[in-house]
Amino acid sequence: MSSVLLRVCCGPTIEDTNTLLGGLASRSTASIERTQRRFKGISFAASAVVANPTSRTSEEKVYEVVLKQAALVKERSRDEDEKKKKKIALDLDNKPIEDAVVDDLSNGGLLNVAYDRCGEVCAEYAKTFYLGTQLMTQERRKAIWAIYVWCRRTDELVDGPNASYITPSALDRWEQRLTDVFQGRPFDMYDAALSDTVTKYPVDIQPFKDMIEGMRMDLRKSRYNNFDELYLYCYYVAGTVALMSVPVMGIAPESKVSTESVYNAALALGIANQLTNILRDVGEDARRGRVYLPQDELAQAGLSDDDIFRMKVTDKWRNFMKGQIKRARKFFDEAEEGVAALSSASRFPVWASLLLYRQILDAIEANDYNNFTKRAYVGKAKKVFSLPVAYGIAHIGPHKLTKLLL
Repeated sequence: MSSVLLRVCCGPTIEDTNTLLGGLASRSTASIERTQRRFKGISFAASAVVANPTSRTSEEKVYEVVLKQAALVKERSRDEDEKKKKKIALDLDNKPIEDAVVDDLSNGGLLNVAYDRCGEVCAEYAKTFYLGTQLMTQERRKAIWAIYVWCRRTDELVDGPNASYITPSALDRWEQRLTDVFQGRPFDMYDAALSDTVTKYPVDIQPFKDMIEGMRMDLRKSRYNNFDELYLYCYYVAGTVALMSVPVMGIAPESKVSTESVYNAALALGIANQLTNILRDVGEDARRGRVYLPQDELAQAGLSDDDIFRMKVTDKWRNFMKGQIKRARKFFDEAEEGVAALSSASRFPVWASLLLYRQILDAIEANDYNNFTKRAYVGKAKKVFSLPVAYGIAHIGPHKLTKLLL
């Protein structure tokens, strides 16, 4: 408590800044190498799939989605280049201007209202992220709001107040509604905003469908035998958000990182965030009869579900948690290179998310690994301090920011 008060009264020190940066500069050049090592050879998985379709890991399955998303972005980029070369002026001489645009103006007005409502939801439930989107271009900002609202509504199906009434058939109907949205048949204003978004950006429907699959998994599954199973769940409920967002956020024209690598890094951030959620919420999930931890790794540590339900911190638990936190941090490390390759106007909210979520892991350690009865969170003082750091990293990079502060 005293250290928090000190920071509030006296402001952050250079030491605070260096701690928060956490070696970002030194890690960024290595993170892409780790990503490439992780997926090395996966692009050749197609030949192996024919021989033994059940042999693929979850990461290999997810990587196929990554490749598809990256291909869509490249295709859209080529199409836009062609349009620029073949720009044709519209001829409205045979039709009054007001008749030609009146429908668009009317629909545009409704769409603006729809996007505004999405922004209101984002501002209410994701204040820090909403603040970060204010630095994005207007079109990108609105599109991200629309994606956020759809994701939140989907999550509310299994975690909201009516979760006990949700059945697999209800999720099937939600998926059909999603298909309608992508085909230009929105059901309500929130759907209309998303339907408009997916026509403007190379966003594929697969990550959206995969998120719904994650909700189905929550209905039927409360244990995960190993990390491969847990990884797939993390992709479904969080990694998908990254794949939805990258086409909207855009990749910096000057970036030398491949499109596939940017998607891999974004995916890593989604996985890291979800792993952090899981580690933070162990006690809360246990009270609901759920254990989102690899069963084989628990057994190797001499632990079981019963130990979790007893909610007592032991040396075995501390050692187990150290390993889980270490893995989550590795995913954060892998994410950094991709964030740096995003369009400059889109980096801030992503860097803010990365820095704040990484600090939740620090908070778990500060609580002596008691994530049973103590909730790890980032205090307001640290949040206020983290935002300008995230802004600095987003605009000048971790290397230059570190040099300026030393």
